[in-house]
Amino acid sequence: MGLREQIAEDLKTAMKAKDAERVSQLRGITAKIKDLDVAARVSGKEIGDGEIVPMLRGMIKSRTESATLYREGGRPELAEKEEGEIAAIRSYLPPEMDDAALAAAVDAAIAETEAASVKDMGKVMAALKAKFGGDLDMGRVNGVVKTRLS
Repeated sequence: MGLREQIAEDLKTAMKAKDAERVSQLRGITAKIKDLDVAARVSGKEIGDGEIVPMLRGMIKSRTESATLYREGGRPELAEKEEGEIAAIRSYLPPEMDDAALAAAVDAAIAETEAASVKDMGKVMAALKAKFGGDLDMGRVNGVVKTRLS
């Protein structure tokens, strides 16, 4: 079962359970997926899990920033709502690599691309993206690659 189907099933379950907060979270995710579908309709491309995972990561990033701003602004109740949405979104993401596996993958990509300095960072990032696709959090990978090449 793909992410789209899993989210739809979870939405039905939440609606039957009358879990208004969960329904709201899942409808937000579903709306974002429909936005992807509309954008892809122009090119005639089918949206799969490979496109949905990065979209979910983007949703987490924006909600993390919002939660930080709410906390700084003295609105902890809104920050907690954003954090609840982050948890709901994370439940649909593949498990992240641990630090050792990530470091090994970055080292392998550096060796494969024969990168020598930070100028070669783009090659390394492209190799990692080609190998792992949406399974990697590229923001997290960026820091590791930069450290290794410095």
